[in-house]
Amino acid sequence: MSISDQDRAKLIELARSSVAAAVGGRPLPAAAGCDGIMGEMRGCFVTLTNGGRLRGCIGTFTPREPLGKMIVQMAAAAAREDPRFFSDPITAGELDSLAVEVSVLSPLTETDQAENLRVGVDGIYIVSGGRSGCFLPEVATDQGWSAEEFLSHCCAGKAGLPPNAWQDPDVKVYLFTSEKFGG
Repeated sequence: MSISDQDRAKLIELARSSVAAAVGGRPLPAAAGCDGIMGEMRGCFVTLTNGGRLRGCIGTFTPREPLGKMIVQMAAAAAREDPRFFSDPITAGELDSLAVEVSVLSPLTETDQAENLRVGVDGIYIVSGGRSGCFLPEVATDQGWSAEEFLSHCCAGKAGLPPNAWQDPDVKVYLFTSEKFGG
């Protein structure tokens, strides 16, 4: 997958305007033109940072609507619904200094050889019963983790499972790739 610079700019602007609307309590923008990438049924994440500090990150692997509409929903949710920031929500005063990144995902692929994931290329989504956790591909390289560390940290830190749960045949491990860009 390769998203054109023009489509990247449209998706970032859509995410940024959605964050501003959510923070300001205004109606969310409409996702105009659902053609091309904007009309594809793709999973996505929107990540918000301020001065390198995470301020919100929400996404979905199972889109209910085309990408353009999902970007609006995920950006608004990242700004207002990330439970890690309920006590410290994004304010209107920080909108100008907020960095917005969009990650457009490939479909999930289940694997039974999770240890063979490509560090920095593959993201992971781990599911066991009612528990799940995910990491985007760049988390492993940002943290300097090996494939096994990446999987173990996702199990323990995100899914609330034992660190080695990814080795259990009853635990589902899915891989995906991501095209990430920001503005």
